[in-house]
Amino acid sequence: MSALAKLLELKGIPTTTICLVRPPMEKIGPPRALWVPFELGRPLGEPNDPAFQRRVLLQALGLLERKDGYWIVEDFPDDAPSWADLPGWTPPFSSPARERTDDPAAFRSRVEQEVATLAPYWAAAKERFGRTTVGNSGLSPETLPEFITGFLGDEIPVGGPAAFSDKPALALRFAIDDLKAYYSEAAMSDGKTPASRQVDGWFWHETAAGDLIRFLRAKGMESELNAMKVVSSRFFVPNVWVQNA
Repeated sequence: MSALAKLLELKGIPTTTICLVRPPMEKIGPPRALWVPFELGRPLGEPNDPAFQRRVLLQALGLLERKDGYWIVEDFPDDAPSWADLPGWTPPFSSPARERTDDPAAFRSRVEQEVATLAPYWAAAKERFGRTTVGNSGLSPETLPEFITGFLGDEIPVGGPAAFSDKPALALRFAIDDLKAYYSEAAMSDGKTPASRQVDGWFWHETAAGDLIRFLRAKGMESELNAMKVVSSRFFVPNVWVQNA
């Protein structure tokens, strides 16, 4: 990115970028950069807030007018509005005292129950937002628990979604992404949107699905299949929740 930016700058085309992680950005040294204090994957702040997103974009584009140096870094001054917890928010269900297990049948049963409980919430969320991010795996929500818990055994399952039949690690990654999205969307089905950390805290601390994914991460990192090690370590559980189990 920096090499391309420098090449464009040499051609007289100014460039700017938005950065979420400061140390790598400082090491790369782009010509102009706006650092934002938001979650990874959300460089413009929270979704469904176009006015705030426009502020971020305008500040980043404003750097193009700066002529006071070659390497310019600005800090965006505000947290995303929805970073603060939403007072009074309660999740669709809560099971903080659940018994943890590594038994595939028990995991499957518990996650299937949760998925069924969340079905009307997820339907309401789709109607509210007019879209869903669930579906990248090619599996329906009710079939996700069976497919995902199949990876708890000693052998990696064969088959799976047609698009990933020969790529089990990738199939599991997208299935887990769908499961996380299903819970997250269901949690935002009604009223004002809770802070993302409220939703994440509920998912990783109070659901069997969160337990399942964390367990699969540990198991996958010990796999002899390199692809499984990679997706398990990088994509299953965000680092903040690996440390904050």
